[in-house]
Amino acid sequence: MKFYVISDNIDTCMGMRLSGMPGTVVHEREEVLRALGQAMDDPEIGIILMTTKTLSLCRETVYQYKLERKSPLIVEIPDRHGSGNIGESIGQYVKQAIGVTI
Repeated sequence: MKFYVISDNIDTCMGMRLSGMPGTVVHEREEVLRALGQAMDDPEIGIILMTTKTLSLCRETVYQYKLERKSPLIVEIPDRHGSGNIGESIGQYVKQAIGVTI
């Protein structure tokens, strides 16, 4: 099982590469969707790490993958500036999946 990183900045991607995780840097929605699709189709990838900004560019697609597929696991990570509220994303995912607001 491998990790894969989809990031919007080179610093995060390079930091993850130093720990042995390959990845790609993307900035536009189409680039994010392409990278995510390729990672989802790779049977060796077990966990996809996406920065908050990249995930926000295609949130509906990510939620659809999470609801329909068991693997790979998609995990949102904060960007280097710590922006975004991941707790809200988790709450929204739970609400969509089971209809309960937390």
